[in-house]
Amino acid sequence: MTIDTTPTKLLVLNGPNLNLLGLREPAVYGHTTLADVEALCRSAAAERGAVADCRQSNHEGQLIDWVHEAGVAYRAGQLAGIVFNPGAYTHTSVALHDAIKGAMVPVIEIHISNVHAREAFRHHSYISPAAAGIVVGFGVDGYVLAIDGLLRQARATTA
Repeated sequence: MTIDTTPTKLLVLNGPNLNLLGLREPAVYGHTTLADVEALCRSAAAERGAVADCRQSNHEGQLIDWVHEAGVAYRAGQLAGIVFNPGAYTHTSVALHDAIKGAMVPVIEIHISNVHAREAFRHHSYISPAAAGIVVGFGVDGYVLAIDGLLRQARATTA
């Protein structure tokens, strides 16, 4: 019997304006930069025997393409799923919802701020109904919580 020691892979996607972390509304999002968040995700994944591929785009179509690619990798057994902060697309993108549903890949939706304690237009998510789980309001530590949740779900389904 051989033991598979290949690290589990996961995709961390960040949507529009998250490239401005550390600069944009620090009272809401803090002073942590996107590079800091990506380093945190890579470190958290590595501590859990996984590898995080971190990507950011301000373009909806690019995010959709990455979700589709992740679906192919997931069905091939090469990916645990996606940790996804869709940013403002959370509240507007039926296309991302449909991409997640169509790709059939587990997604943990993450938001740095508590979107439900903010403006009313932020209270609705098109992503949540397609997501396997949601983490909101824990700052950038929410990414670690999302990675934990995604990996636990992935390992539970393969056990």
